[in-house]
Amino acid sequence: MRAFDVTPATVLAVYAHPDDADVAAGGALASWAARGASVHLLIVANGAKGSLDPATDVAALQATRSHELQVAANILGATGVIELGYEDGEFGNDENLRETLVFHIRRLRPDVVLGPDPTATFFGGAYVNHRDHRETGWALLDAVAPASGMPHYFPNAGAPHVVEHLLLSGTHEPDVVVDVTGALDVKVKAVLAHDSQVGDDPSGVRAAMQARAQQAGRTIGVAHGEAFRHVVFAH
Repeated sequence: MRAFDVTPATVLAVYAHPDDADVAAGGALASWAARGASVHLLIVANGAKGSLDPATDVAALQATRSHELQVAANILGATGVIELGYEDGEFGNDENLRETLVFHIRRLRPDVVLGPDPTATFFGGAYVNHRDHRETGWALLDAVAPASGMPHYFPNAGAPHVVEHLLLSGTHEPDVVVDVTGALDVKVKAVLAHDSQVGDDPSGVRAAMQARAQQAGRTIGVAHGEAFRHVVFAH
């Protein structure tokens, strides 16, 4: 394990649901934004099915989650938010999604892109990684390697751009850690802004995030960290 000490100029975080980027990488995003990076969030699904209550008004929940996303992005210091608006569970790694991701990668020209590791499916005996996370991860991988950097893939989606660093969260094979010691409180505030998802135990959510950050930080000798699988693409 080693420290990821790159200070990016432009960052694009591509995740499935409105709260995913904050949970997975909110500390890194807030830290980079505080140092002047242009941080952009791209959220694929609208989150309208994110409730266990069968009586939930899904249209109202969608609006709530969009608002929570904007609030959280402001807390992180993000420059912009892109909402693709797909229905939860109703999208896949198809040509339309890949072209959309390529378009935004070429438009924003980030040097660091983050997203979920689609190869991580089972987490112990208690959790199966959400299909939306896996589909988003596969589409992102295909958009970054090789489509966004090669001119004959989606030629109408803008001038090619090779992403230098890809960081995958929620991975079973982390090899880098971002020091988020100075940004953990901001991450916690951003996650708690997703009130519809936090439930009635915000202190428990806070404690869980702190414990996870401490565990990752210890691997590189810092107080708090976020761990990722790192892929470097040559220019």
